Amino acid sequence: MLLWASSFLGCDGFFITPSLTSITVTPATPAIVAGGTQQMTATASYEDGSTGAITSSATWTSSDASIATISSSGLVTGVAAGSVSITASSGTISGATTVTVTIANLVSIQITPTSASITSGETQAFTAIATLEDGDTVDITDAVTWTSSNTSAATISSAGVATAESVTTSQSTSITAASGSVTSNAATLTVNP
Repeated sequence: MLLWASSFLGCDGFFITPSLTSITVTPATPAIVAGGTQQMTATASYEDGSTGAITSSATWTSSDASIATISSSGLVTGVAAGSVSITASSGTISGATTVTVTIANLVSIQITPTSASITSGETQAFTAIATLEDGDTVDITDAVTWTSSNTSAATISSAGVATAESVTTSQSTSITAASGSVTSNAATLTVNP
């Protein structure tokens, strides 16, 4: 009996790893140029309140490798204009953020149509065309930040689709698109009851 008891002496080093509850990917919603890179970081949160970096051990994925790729160490490389979801996973837990890839050497952005009129509940799609330093043009509709100056008249999605709100009298809003420090012309959207 003494021998049995002594076999457990010194066995006080048992450690149970706390369960992983969430993963945060940073930086949040970064923007990079095509051909550029961005190092991402994955931070795990555990049930005991502790946190820890798991960047090197997480499984990294890109929702669209034609827009941006990501290495096993969390390095994003921009491929083409657009937005992509970058996810870090460990077991069944994952966290994600959106990376926007913009065009280098961007000179100007032109959105069309320059004016439109819709009624409450209708939608209007806008297109953003970028002009580069060498004169080439490229469609960056899905890679710009869209803004409506009067969201009580109409809101606009990340894909450039404006939705008219319910109005009692005609209202107008200015629709613009931006990429980095470059902002487009302003298109006028009129919303009628």
